[in-house]
Amino acid sequence: MKIEVDKGSGFCFGVVEAIRRAEERLENDQKLYCLGDIVHNNSEVERLRKKGLTTISHEQFFTMSNTTVLLRAHGEPPEIYKYAQANNIELIDATCPVVLKLQKRILKSYENGAKDNSQVIIYGKKGHAEVNGLVGQTNGDAIVVEGIDDLAQLDYTRPIVLYSQTTKGLDGLHHLTEELKNKTSKVAIKIHDTICRQVANRIPGIKKFAVRFDLVLFVSGKKSSNGKMLFDICSSVNPNTKFISELNEIDPVWLKNIDSVGICGATSTPKQLLEEVAEFLLGMEENTKV
Repeated sequence: MKIEVDKGSGFCFGVVEAIRRAEERLENDQKLYCLGDIVHNNSEVERLRKKGLTTISHEQFFTMSNTTVLLRAHGEPPEIYKYAQANNIELIDATCPVVLKLQKRILKSYENGAKDNSQVIIYGKKGHAEVNGLVGQTNGDAIVVEGIDDLAQLDYTRPIVLYSQTTKGLDGLHHLTEELKNKTSKVAIKIHDTICRQVANRIPGIKKFAVRFDLVLFVSGKKSSNGKMLFDICSSVNPNTKFISELNEIDPVWLKNIDSVGICGATSTPKQLLEEVAEFLLGMEENTKV
């Protein structure tokens, strides 16, 4: 059986940098807190936990003082920084540069909106960590739309400024903006394509990869928004694509009458885990022969 790991899969640079900064601090200190899972992957979170990284919730954060907290690549709203400053919390800010730039752009648009009465719209997943940070730039006033049905929330008498969560798919953004333009021609609409190109560029690559195999194992944490998007892309070109987060989720039945398996994953999936899946499949094949 041919088994191949997608060379284009693995952590994006924002996640790599966040993990690097966590490990750098943990080399000198035995204890470090991270506000939310550093990455939407249980195996990586567990690996870093063993090194001393403790994941905390936002509720826990607002009870802490005199400590050090890592901000992951997703970014955080302004109140996190204000609380940290007031309570002697050292922040290791590992916000992805792409997300940080987007936060600043949204803040500027929100401030300008006070002059032209425009509304800030964010195409993204409600409740997602990155989206929460983006909405925070607007004091909670930005409207989050996940799809066309959510466009009903907009006030079509006011100018519209649309941004996107960095890990959304380009096709979804284009579909949404076309529908938005069709709904009104009476007010100004500004569309900002703020999807991370490192993420977007994985789509054509993962399409080409997925069609080459009898079976595709897509490896991702279940919380990963990017994982869900890329899994859907794989499934669209290869219906025999299976979503797994752990090795024990692999069903041997999937491998019957299969000559080739492709292994790929999300921007939050460690390359090491993809390699472990490949080794696991090789072991299953050897045991079958015996």
